[in-house]
Amino acid sequence: MYWNLPEMEITITENKITINSAALKRHVTCTMLMPAENDITEPLNLLLLNDGQETENLQLRETLEELSSTNRIKPLIIVAIHAGEDRLHEYGVAGKPDFKKRGSKAACYAGFIKSELLPAIAEYTGIEKFETTAFAGFSLGGLSALDIAWHNPQLFDKVGVFSGSFWWRSKDLAKGYTDRDRIMHGVIRNTANKPNLKIWLQTGTKDETADRNKNGIIDSIDDTVDLIGELELKGFKRPDDIQYLEMFGGAHDMATWAKAMPKFLVWAFGR
Repeated sequence: MYWNLPEMEITITENKITINSAALKRHVTCTMLMPAENDITEPLNLLLLNDGQETENLQLRETLEELSSTNRIKPLIIVAIHAGEDRLHEYGVAGKPDFKKRGSKAACYAGFIKSELLPAIAEYTGIEKFETTAFAGFSLGGLSALDIAWHNPQLFDKVGVFSGSFWWRSKDLAKGYTDRDRIMHGVIRNTANKPNLKIWLQTGTKDETADRNKNGIIDSIDDTVDLIGELELKGFKRPDDIQYLEMFGGAHDMATWAKAMPKFLVWAFGR
């Protein structure tokens, strides 16, 4: 569907910025990918990406150059946020640690995103308002991205979750767990008003082998499909508000997410 569009060679520049975060009490490194200045002729868009230390394994620069050069996406800056040693505590659902108390610093991480990272990006680029602002992540980083965007729709327009950790639960399986103990499902269920967000979700049929309810469907898919059900009860519509990609043979790894990335970028920033 893109063969009749003009192509041009777009060069993606890569820079690293470091923020001394008061919220996280550590230095946060971010890899910033963006078109070369002389290639920018339109308003810019912004994607924040968790687990930004994986940009090379995701082949992110190559993907961005290809999609930009073939005119499939609008001009885009990606700010890939490197995870720290406390990833299991900084990612998660703010104010709602899981049954092992992981995610205890998720509120601090959300504060970093809102009060430190976004202002730093505005200062670095000179852009106060991007045409579209999205947040995405993988596994637990995907849960984090959805939680932050869900509670801050004034800052984010779209969110992408690759193999999201929607199993994140407040009760151990061996201690009376039910599906009502899934934390993000409960957050959505208990939100009074529908946030103005567009949500893209991906799973792989080989994300895992666990099947809590023995229904023949792995938990990763069950949890994501159930999350979509909660979103629909809140008024989200498919495909207008929700896109779901289920990858046959897709695993819980960067190679799978690298293959899914172009689909997400075209959905979020496509022409």
